[in-house]
Order: sequence, then C-alpha cells, then structure tokens
Amino acid sequence: MLKVRIIPTLLWKGPGLVKGVAFDSWRRVGTVLPAVKVYNLREVDELIILDITAGMENRPPDFESVAEFSQECFVPLTVGGGITSLSDIKNLLRSGADKVAINTAAFETPDLVDQAAHHFGSQCIVASLDAKAENGRYYCYSACGTRPTGKEVTHQAKEMEKRGAGEILITSIQQDGAMQGYDLNLIRCVSAAVSIPVIASGGAGCFEDFYQAVHAGGASALAAASMFHFTEQTPLGAKQYLQSKGIMVRNANMIPA
Repeated sequence: MLKVRIIPTLLWKGPGLVKGVAFDSWRRVGTVLPAVKVYNLREVDELIILDITAGMENRPPDFESVAEFSQECFVPLTVGGGITSLSDIKNLLRSGADKVAINTAAFETPDLVDQAAHHFGSQCIVASLDAKAENGRYYCYSACGTRPTGKEVTHQAKEMEKRGAGEILITSIQQDGAMQGYDLNLIRCVSAAVSIPVIASGGAGCFEDFYQAVHAGGASALAAASMFHFTEQTPLGAKQYLQSKGIMVRNANMIPA
C-alpha cells in the first residue's frame, strides 16, 4: 500500500490567499509566500496552490509568481488554475511546479490531458474534479464550481485515467470549507472507479476525517485548507494520528511511536 500523503491546499485569489464555504463567501487568510514557508517547517508531503480566478478571468497562470513561490517551497508543488495549453504546462514546470492540476480545460479540450501526459509524463498531471451531489448522483462542475458540465464524476475520473492523468483530486463542492468531514461516498465512488491515486478534498475538520477518507473512502492522499488555516491541528499531528490508527504515512521515522 502507498504511504498516505498530507497535502495542505492554498487557494490563491488576486494578491493573497482566500478560504470560503462551498466555493463561495471567500475571505482573506493571508498571502502565499509566508504560508509556503510555514508549511515547509510542518512536515507536509506536498503543497497544492490553486489560482481560483485565472480560468474565470480567461488569463494564463501567473508564471512569475509561481517561480517566486517555488523557490521557497521545499516539497513537491502542484499548481492549478488557468491552464489551457501545453505551453502553459511547460511554463509552469519550468517555473518550479512539480505537477499541474487541470480542471476546466479537461472538459473543454480533453485532448490536452492526453498530450500533456505524453509530453511531460503522467506523474505531472493531476485531474482536478469538483463535484456536487444531485438526485443521488455526483456531477462535475468546472470554472471554480460555477459551470455544470453534465459529466458524472466516475465517468470523468475513468476518462481522465484513460487519457493519462496520474492522479485524481476530488473535491466536494458542498462539503468544501464546512469542516464537517469529507463526502466519503464521493471519495469511495471515485477510488473504486480508478486505479490511480485519489486525493480527497473538501470538508476535513479533524484527524478522524482524514482516517475515514482513507479507511472508508479509499483515498491515497488527503488535502485540506480550512482545517489547517483555522484550527490548531497540524499536518504532523495528522500523521501521528493516522499512524496510531495503523495507516502508513510518509516520514514515519520522524514521528514518535
């Protein structure tokens, strides 16, 4: 079994970081660079930085800022937002990103995922799926959760795997920011549909939520934002809790038994 990864998520809007509830009601929570420096010291396995307005504003990623962030980031960095071409992906990787998260373009120009996996390798490509529960089924939304795609989430996850994505980042729009727990059924559905790693996102509020996402949902990695922004809980504490429950985590040799 792969060791479970703990991945803080930074939502980047304009000059700083924001956090909301259900992809709405955004409030400022600081700036990117200090947050990156803090997480460098907190035993995280990776970081995800998502520019949540780039796609809606029809602008490319801010390569210059990503280069600045990456110089201070000492863990693998995934960057998403505004990606529409192979050139965008190439420039993000050159700017210091280790992986790119593709959301809206995966629906509008799905061949981009095939091309990106071919040119840069599947290990660099994360398919980001934002989903809502509707009438007992889960459907994907693009453009930061504002645009219904009509795509059922497990079908989209399977397509992304077939096209070469190396991971799926699955976020529950309805649970996002609520800190009431992940949508375990959503995570379970996606994890069962694909053989590539699934990153659970949207709703974590405590370490037990992390455990349930792995134990009951089948997640390979755990992403969280509000939990780390607004509580005293830390990524290292999460690892210690998971290890105590028999879940293999990275850097376990650094964690007291």
